[in-house]
Amino acid sequence: MRSQKIRFEGSKGQMLTGLLDGPDEGSARAYALFAHCFTCTKDYKSVFHINRTLTERGWGVLRFDFTGLGESGGDFAETNLGSNVEDFCLAAEYLERNCEPARLVMGHSLGGQAALRAAHRLPSVRGVVTLATPSEPLELRRHFEGSLEEIERRGEARVLVSGRPFTLKRQFFEDLDRQSRGDVVGTLPCALLVLHAPADEVVPFANAERLFAAAPHPKAFIPLEGADHLLLREEDSRYAGRCIAAWASRWLPGGAD
Repeated sequence: MRSQKIRFEGSKGQMLTGLLDGPDEGSARAYALFAHCFTCTKDYKSVFHINRTLTERGWGVLRFDFTGLGESGGDFAETNLGSNVEDFCLAAEYLERNCEPARLVMGHSLGGQAALRAAHRLPSVRGVVTLATPSEPLELRRHFEGSLEEIERRGEARVLVSGRPFTLKRQFFEDLDRQSRGDVVGTLPCALLVLHAPADEVVPFANAERLFAAAPHPKAFIPLEGADHLLLREEDSRYAGRCIAAWASRWLPGGAD
């Protein structure tokens, strides 16, 4: 897999950093976008292995850090799901200007909710892939129940996510509430693939069942048996990548290999 570092302006006016992954030889046959999970980065091992698997099958994939995370500029505390969607659409604009329009969008955990929303705004997209994604953005609230009173009183609180400190503000949860209104999944204008581990302890498996039930056809559902929420084992993320590649091969020029 060849990777090229790229930069583009994000939703908050700061420069975002991404990696454009492609096949070892030749040009990509089609392009995809990947949205990482909440407080994660483009450099997570699971993202790397999924992208590597896709590039081996002819795809080019742009993965990037959302505003305030990883190598991207900006203040994470000022971001929310809505700004993530804007970042995602700006990444799609970069792809269209410099390569070609994205045919596939993917998102891990809350990134899956960003991908679902962006798909409504990107007419080139033929398929959406969600990995370990909550059925509604407000599902995220339950992980911060102990801090919600302080956030309501002070307007913000310092929280730990996977052992790392982050500041969450009231506006973040107000945006989750706004983003949970409306039927985003039921009105999806393209195909959907839901991938989720039955043993996921962060986003319970029932979320995947609700996502799948709400979506119109065409759609597919693949349980990731034995995997964890972050797909940290290479064998799990590579398997997810093979499933995505097989499902999305219909949108490669000339079909699958």
